[in-house]
Amino acid sequence: MTTDVGVRLSIADALGRLMKDEISFRFEAFDGSVAGPVDAPLTLRLLNERGLSYLMTAPGDLGFARAYVAGDLELDGTHPGDPYEAMALLMSQLRFKIPSAAEMLQIMRSLGFGTLKPPPPPAEEHLPKWRRALEGMRHNKRRDAEAIQHHYDVSNRFYELVLGPSMTYTCAVFPTRESTLEEAQHEKYDLIARKLDLKPGQRLLDVGCGWGGMVRHAAKHYGVKALGVTLSREQAAWAQEEIKRQGLEDLAEVRYGDYRDITEDGFDALSSIGMTEHIGVKQYDEYFGFLQSRIKVGGRLLNHCITRPNNKITSTGAFIDRYVFPDGELTGVGRITMAAQDAGLEVRHVENLREHYALTLKGWNDNLVKNWDEALEEVSLGRAKVWGLYMAGSRLAFERNEIELHHVLAVKPDRLGNADWPLRPTWLS
Repeated sequence: MTTDVGVRLSIADALGRLMKDEISFRFEAFDGSVAGPVDAPLTLRLLNERGLSYLMTAPGDLGFARAYVAGDLELDGTHPGDPYEAMALLMSQLRFKIPSAAEMLQIMRSLGFGTLKPPPPPAEEHLPKWRRALEGMRHNKRRDAEAIQHHYDVSNRFYELVLGPSMTYTCAVFPTRESTLEEAQHEKYDLIARKLDLKPGQRLLDVGCGWGGMVRHAAKHYGVKALGVTLSREQAAWAQEEIKRQGLEDLAEVRYGDYRDITEDGFDALSSIGMTEHIGVKQYDEYFGFLQSRIKVGGRLLNHCITRPNNKITSTGAFIDRYVFPDGELTGVGRITMAAQDAGLEVRHVENLREHYALTLKGWNDNLVKNWDEALEEVSLGRAKVWGLYMAGSRLAFERNEIELHHVLAVKPDRLGNADWPLRPTWLS
């Protein structure tokens, strides 16, 4: 096909040149151009030149996120607290092609070379990786603390509105599809307690404990003396207050600090729930070695984390890295089991719960929609939009098996191989 590079394209025309298929959604641009069906269930509205520059200078999810979070790109036909349907449509039907050199030149001349100057990113965006590298080596204590605080030290009240009364920010376990989110979070903690075979008087260490849900559950329902540690000051303060409110001070404690600073050992059981995603794949061997050193012979370890469907080391996407989990990395369950085994642990059971995480995320999106107005009293509109976007996108990723959620249950046997293990699983009853 020949292209007349002298013809000036509208923004909608330029979009059409980049699409492999017909546009199935409605697109409206600030230059007055439109594309797509008038009665489409979803409308994307590009409001200004800054939004166009975001899209041009960071093609893909990062540019889209910048324009959307900044308010330069609107999504009509969906609530910002749960843009799941919009994202499902866009992820299914947004397929781009590589234009010819002549087409690309025509597009650039039409849109203006000035659009290639990147505007300052929204305030909600974290530093790029190269800037973080100047702050220190990846996954040192200071940089890990900054990454965790970027995401978790937002507003405890905001998290209450999104997560619900359990204040649990990890995958729930749904006994049935009709179970409530609170019922499912209770079942998650109880399943972990049963897998760890917790008994009254035992000692539990929960690494990366969040707001202390596992610590409180183990203390309250199993009579276990439980210690949790988190790198978020806000989480630790909230957790300690809740422990006091429930009268669990004699059994439960949550500390602010790095797990590497825990000096106690001889724990009967150890849980790591949603922690492995943050520490970096290259640190797995050191991490599991540390966990192994903190449990006694015969003690059990339960690692609960998001995984990939393969064992390649994969950084999260640009949007997740800059807006949600800086420095986050994911890999497959095989790499996790290998690290546990190399640390001297015997892996006894592995379970994939990815469908449960999709249901969990739906519950969080529902909560955000229901509490939207109050949420905006706690965080900026941009931050709330980030949450809606990332939770809905993650739900799609779990549904499509782009990411998974695995439990890896291991034990520390003695030197003769004795593991004090039942012949069949006892946690299913």
